[in-house]
Amino acid sequence: MKRFLPKSFYNPISFAGTTISVVSFAVIVFLVVLEMFEKSRNPYMGVIAFLILPGALFFGVAIIFLGMFLEHRRRRRSASDSRRYLRIDLNDAHHRSVFMFFAVLTVFLLMFSAFGAYQAYEYTETVQFCGEVCHKVMKPEYTAYMYSPHARVTCAECHVGSGADWYVKSKLSGAYQVYSVLFNKYTRPIETPVRSLRPAQQTCEQCHWPKYFYTEKKIEKTYFLPDEKNTEWWITLLMKIGGGNTESGPTSGIHWHMNIRNKITYVAIDSQRQVIPWVQSVGPDGKVVTYKVNDGSFTNDQLAKGEKRLMDCIDCHNRPTHIYRPPNQSVNEAMKLGWIDTRLPFVKAISVDALSQHYATGDGAKDSIGIYVREQYAEQYPQIARTKKADIDSAIAQLQKIYSRNFFPEMRVSWKKYPNNIGHLYDPGCFRCHDGKHVSDDGKILSKDCNTCHVILAQDLNDKLRLSLQGVEYRHPVDIGDAWKEMNCSDCHRGQ
Repeated sequence: MKRFLPKSFYNPISFAGTTISVVSFAVIVFLVVLEMFEKSRNPYMGVIAFLILPGALFFGVAIIFLGMFLEHRRRRRSASDSRRYLRIDLNDAHHRSVFMFFAVLTVFLLMFSAFGAYQAYEYTETVQFCGEVCHKVMKPEYTAYMYSPHARVTCAECHVGSGADWYVKSKLSGAYQVYSVLFNKYTRPIETPVRSLRPAQQTCEQCHWPKYFYTEKKIEKTYFLPDEKNTEWWITLLMKIGGGNTESGPTSGIHWHMNIRNKITYVAIDSQRQVIPWVQSVGPDGKVVTYKVNDGSFTNDQLAKGEKRLMDCIDCHNRPTHIYRPPNQSVNEAMKLGWIDTRLPFVKAISVDALSQHYATGDGAKDSIGIYVREQYAEQYPQIARTKKADIDSAIAQLQKIYSRNFFPEMRVSWKKYPNNIGHLYDPGCFRCHDGKHVSDDGKILSKDCNTCHVILAQDLNDKLRLSLQGVEYRHPVDIGDAWKEMNCSDCHRGQ
C-alpha cells in the first residue's frame, strides 16, 4: 500500500504529536463554538482556549517534526536507505500532492496562528482576564473596580493604554505577576502605588481634558454623629476646581497643580508617597520656588534617597477606581439614602464598630456582623430588638454589603492599607504638602487655610443653619476647642 505522507512521518513519536495536535485543535474549536452560545463568559474559558490549548497544539506539531527528523536520521543510517537529503520532485505527481498538502496545511496553521494570537491578545486585555482569572489575588481590586466611577473603563485603558511599547512592558510585568501567583510570592495586600503605571497624560487625559478644568463646583456632604439620636448635620462646600485655560481667565484653584503651565516636583521619603518634605514649583515664566520642611523630622540623607517625581493626576486622584471606603463614610451614605434606619438608637456608632472589628475571613465577617449588631440591641434596647427586628435585619444586610466591598481579610485589604489623597478627612491627602510647615527660602508658606481649596457656603449643626455666600468659618460637630485647627483631620478620623 502506497503511503501518502513521507516515510519519515510513520513513527510513534510523530503519531503521538499528531494526536496531541488534533485533539488540541478539536477542543479549541469546541470551546470557541461553546463560548459563542454561552450567555455568561467563564473567565477560565479564554485562558484554556486561547493560551493553553494553542500552546499544546504547536507543541504537538513540534513533536511531529521531531519524530520525522529522528526517523529520517535513523533511516539515513540504515543500510536499507542510503539517501542523505530530503528530495522533492514536483514533476512527480505524488510529490506534488504531498507538497500541496503541506503548503495548504502551513497556510491554514499560519492563519489559525494569526487568529489565535489576536484572540489571545484581545483576551489578555479584557477586564475578565485581569480581574477574575487570578481570583483570590485580584478579588479586592476587581470588586472595588466594579463599584467605582470607572466601572465601564477597561483595566488596559489605564494600566496599559495604546501603543506596542507599553503593551510589551505590561506583559513583561505581567509575566512576573504570573510567577508570583503560581509560587505564592505576591504581597498581601498588593503594594501601592503602582510603580510601573503609565503617565496620566497618556491615559487619564485622553478623556479628562485638563485645559477645561476651571470654575467652581458645589458639593454637599451629609454626616451623622455617633450619639443616641444619630444627629444629622451637613455642610455645603464650593470647591475651587480651577485649571489651566488662560483663555478663561487666570489659572488658579486646585488644578493649578496640573502640568499645563506649572510644573510641580516633589520628593516622598516613604513607599506610599505620604511623607513629602520637599516640593518645588516652576511657573510659566520659569521662576523656581522650593519649599522644604525644616522641623528636623527628616534627614538630608532621607531626602537624597527619596523618590523624586513630577506631579500628575494620580498624585491626588490616586484611587480613581480601586476605592476602599472607610466605615464612617460608607455608613453615612447608607443612612443618608435611608438604607439604614436613622431612628434606630446609636445605629451609627454600632454600625461603624461592627465594620471596624477584626475578622479572619470575609464569610465569617458577615455572620459576626449580624451577631454583633443583634447582641448590641438585645442588651441595650431589648424592646427595640423585638419591635424593630426587620429594620435591624435590613441594617445588617447593608453592613454586610459594605464589608464585602471594602474589606478582604484573606488579602489583608482594607481602606487603611490604601490611603486616598483626595481631601484630607481620613488620610493626610492635601495636608501632605499644605500643612503650614513647608517654607520657601524667602519665607513663603504652603498654606493650610481651608479657603485655599474651598469655601464653606453653609453648615447645619444642631439645627442651627449658618449660611453665607462669602463663606462661614467651619465649626467642628464635636466640641474639641481649637484642636482641629492645629492637627490634621486624619489624626482622629483615621481611627474610624
